[in-house]
Amino acid sequence: MTDLEALRTEITELDRRLLELLNRRLELVASVRDVKDAGGERWIDPEREADLLQALVAANPGPLSERGVTSIFSAVLDVLKQEVASERRAPSPPAAPSERERVVERLAVVGTGLVGTSVALAARRTGTHCSGFDIDPGVLERAAGRGAVEAVSSLAEAVAGAELVVVAVPVGAAPAVVRETLEAAGPGAVVTDVASTKRPLASITDPRFVPGHPVAGGATGGPARAAADLFDAATWFLAPTGASSGESVTLVERFVASLGARAVRTDAAAHDRLLALTSHLPHALANLLMLRVADAAAEDDAPLAFAGASLREMTRLAGANAPVWSDIFLGNADEIAVALAGLRSSLDELAQALESGDRVALEASIARAADARERMESFAYKTEPAQLNRIRVRIPDRPGVLARITQILGAAQINLEDFEMRHVSPEYGGVLVILVAGADNAARARELLRREGYSAA
Repeated sequence: MTDLEALRTEITELDRRLLELLNRRLELVASVRDVKDAGGERWIDPEREADLLQALVAANPGPLSERGVTSIFSAVLDVLKQEVASERRAPSPPAAPSERERVVERLAVVGTGLVGTSVALAARRTGTHCSGFDIDPGVLERAAGRGAVEAVSSLAEAVAGAELVVVAVPVGAAPAVVRETLEAAGPGAVVTDVASTKRPLASITDPRFVPGHPVAGGATGGPARAAADLFDAATWFLAPTGASSGESVTLVERFVASLGARAVRTDAAAHDRLLALTSHLPHALANLLMLRVADAAAEDDAPLAFAGASLREMTRLAGANAPVWSDIFLGNADEIAVALAGLRSSLDELAQALESGDRVALEASIARAADARERMESFAYKTEPAQLNRIRVRIPDRPGVLARITQILGAAQINLEDFEMRHVSPEYGGVLVILVAGADNAARARELLRREGYSAA
C-alpha cells in the first residue's frame, strides 16, 4: 500500500468513527431536549453553547486554528439542533372526527363560553351527550342554541351522571368552582379544567381531578365564536397533581385526543414558568408598549396617526379582556415578574450599547434574535426555515383582492405556508406577506402576481 493510500484509509476510518460520535451526540441532544421539555425549560441554551465553544478553543492542542475550531463546532451545534427540531416539527395529524374514539358517554361542561362550548361541540362529533351549566343564563342559552349542550339550571344537575366534567371558567374563579364541582360530582366522575395558570389548582388533592390547559381559543368571543375544530392539532397541557389517579389522567388524555388535540404532561410550576414567557409576558409588553405610545400622544396624535405596521403588530394583544387578563397576571405574578426582570436586564444592555455606540453588540444581538426566531419557526412549519421565502405584495383596500391572489397561486399548485396582512391606510391599502416554500416556487409566484398587476417583492 502506498503512503497516499494509507493516509486515505486512515482518514476514512476517522470519518466513520466521527460519524458514529456525531450520531451519539445527536441522541444525547435529543435526550437533553426531552428532559428540558418535561421541566418546561428551553432546550436551546445560547449561553452554554458560547461557553462550550470557548472551552473547546482553550483545550485545542492544534494544529486547528481558533477560527477552525469555532467554525466546525458551531456548524455541528447548528446541524444537530436542526436535526432535533425536524423530529418534532411534524407530529402525526389528528384523526378525522369520524375516526375518533368516543371516550365518555356523558360529559358535563361548567362554563359555556368560547372554550367550554368548543369542548362540547368537539365532543359531540363522537356522539357524546353533553350537559352544560353557566352562571350567566344568557351565555348558557347561546351555547344551547349552538346545539353544543343541553342546558340545565344548576351545577348539581349538570354533573349528575357525568363521567367527565370540564370546568371552563375564568382563571380567578377556577379553584373555587373546581372544588364545588368535585363536591357535587359522583365518586366515579373525573374533573378537569382549562385555566391558563395551574399552580392555584395544584393544592386540590382529589384523585378525580386532573388540571389541564388547552393552548387554543381566546379570552373573548363567547359561544358565538366556538368551533368544533378549535382543538384540532392544538397542544393541551395536563398537569396532574400528586393526588391525581392514573386512571383519571388516562381518561383525560384519551378525551383530549378525541377532541383532536395533543396531550402534553407537565407539572404546574413548569407550565406556569413556560406560559409566563410564551404568553403572559407578550400580553404584558403589548399593553406597556401601547401605553408608552399613548403617553407620547397625549398632546400630539402623531405617534398614533403615523403608527407603522410594526407598532400595530406588536400591540395586537394590547387591551385584551381586562378582568380575564388581570386574573391571569395575578395568578402567575411571580413567574411574570421573573420574566420581566430578565427583560429589564436585556433592556439595560441595549441602552448601554446605544449610549456607547457599540455597533458590534447591536449586530450580535440582532443576529441572535434572528437565529432564535428561525428556530421558533422550525417548530411551526414542516419546511426548513431556510427554504421559506417571503413575498411582499402591496394590495388595494377593496373586496376580493385576497381571494384573487390565493386563486392565482392555488391554480399554479403553489402552497401558502403562511401569510399575514398589514393594513396601512384606506388610501394606500395594505401589504400582504406570503410565505412560500422553495426558491423556484417563490420566483414563480412573483412572476404570476406581477402578470396580474401586483407588486411582488
